[in-house]
Amino acid sequence: MYRYDQYDQQIVDARVEEFRDQVKRRIAGHMTEDQFKPLRLKNGLYLQLHAYMLRIAIPYGTLNPAQVRMLAHVARTYDRGYAHFTTRQNMQFHWIKLEQVPDILADFAKVQLHAIQTSGESIRNISADQYAGAAADEIADPRPWAELLRQVTTFHPEFSYLPRKFKFAFTAAPGDRAAIRWHDVGLRLVRNDAGEDGFEVYAGGGMGRTPFIAELIRAFCPADRLFSYCQAILRVWNRHARRDNIHKQRMKILVHDLGVEEFTRQVEEEFAHIATLGNDPPRAEFDRIAAYFAPPPFETGLSDEIDRSDPDFALWVDRQTAAHKAPGYAIANISLKAIGGIGGDITADQMDVVADLAERYSFGETRVTHAQNVVLPHVRKADLYAVWQALVAAGLADVNLDLVTDIIACPGLDYCSLANARSIPVAQKIARRFADLERQQDLGELKIKISGCINACGHHHAGHIGILGVDRKGTENYQLLLGGSGAEDTTLAKITGPGFDEDGVVDAVEKAIETYRGLRTDGERFLDTYRRVGMEPFKEAIYG
Repeated sequence: MYRYDQYDQQIVDARVEEFRDQVKRRIAGHMTEDQFKPLRLKNGLYLQLHAYMLRIAIPYGTLNPAQVRMLAHVARTYDRGYAHFTTRQNMQFHWIKLEQVPDILADFAKVQLHAIQTSGESIRNISADQYAGAAADEIADPRPWAELLRQVTTFHPEFSYLPRKFKFAFTAAPGDRAAIRWHDVGLRLVRNDAGEDGFEVYAGGGMGRTPFIAELIRAFCPADRLFSYCQAILRVWNRHARRDNIHKQRMKILVHDLGVEEFTRQVEEEFAHIATLGNDPPRAEFDRIAAYFAPPPFETGLSDEIDRSDPDFALWVDRQTAAHKAPGYAIANISLKAIGGIGGDITADQMDVVADLAERYSFGETRVTHAQNVVLPHVRKADLYAVWQALVAAGLADVNLDLVTDIIACPGLDYCSLANARSIPVAQKIARRFADLERQQDLGELKIKISGCINACGHHHAGHIGILGVDRKGTENYQLLLGGSGAEDTTLAKITGPGFDEDGVVDAVEKAIETYRGLRTDGERFLDTYRRVGMEPFKEAIYG
């Protein structure tokens, strides 16, 4: 993973001290909250229902053991002993005291973590496939390009005063684990017939009040022109964006209003000019960054055999591991979706266990997923049993990856001042309803996503089953949606009909799932059956 040079460290340290002075002036009453708000947001600090929330960036979801241990230290020292992984591969601390924030940021700077651009009208944390550099199905590790783009755009004048927040996502595999088409710009690393690396470029995706799926605007952008092409996209957006209307400022609205053909024409015209200016970083800079992402020293001659004599371990292997590009290795997924727990939450003690396991068994690498789970990307198959035993002892060995209880849920009205309804209790009730592992396995892949407001932090638009909490005359009400996907077969979920109360929506979810069981053919996922038969059989079962 990337490591700071002296300039990186100086920039982050200077930012911490700058914010320390701003916090001091706010506490002393020399700044109003309105004056302080844009400053704190630039440092990832939100004022939520009960306390300040601090969001820490985890670029492309990659962490080393020292960083994981620092996250644990902050959770113990400054929070309530736990923290929360988000759907943007960030970490949030929900019980922070304002006067302690500069010390927290100074601690994070010691291990090359920060909160820059985790909020505000900026390019947010750049996300990527959590299996990058390990997956058997990828062309190459896309993270060096993600890091290059992160460095070039951070504090870049043209990208510092954007009309609204802006999100990039990278993948290099045909199977989309990064939900790239739900981003302002999604980038898939591809290779042409001449063996040259480049990117498919998708633009105009996003969730929220007006969801849109990104459109392909270029089938092949040469990799060494990636920054120029992204700059062209942002220039077109900056030129036309509706800065006068907060609901129409995202780039997805512009792509929709102009139409993808006209938007693409303007981007290509801008790119033709920018590409002549020499703005792209030199190849030597990419090579410098890429050196930090060199593959670990994998052992050769390892066996691919796994002793499955322990049936509980065998279940975990079958559900929680994925194919690795190196023979004798596997990718191990750690579920943060224990039945009755809060999805995405992890305790300080559990973080220490993850750090120890990464250090001992995964070449010092940990990944965060946009589904709010954790990954050990490089584990010898011979070590999987020892890893599993440690996870069992830490309460991290749930066997539910991509099953009905692997629910994405935003913090909702339990924490967030923007929310209209609670998300966490709904997720917990659904998980308890489907707690039986045999039932979960019988249902197969089934992705439930829950948001407590229209901002869609729980990605309900992309759920096979999505739930949106709304305020209906002062009462929490839940809309049920079906048919969404964040994978390579991206689709937008559709609302089934009138909403429900908290218990009613749990019952409606079960009715939808039982309808699927009655209609499915061999090998069909919930999403496949829904696409084949349409909405009507589900509506009839739900509303009767």
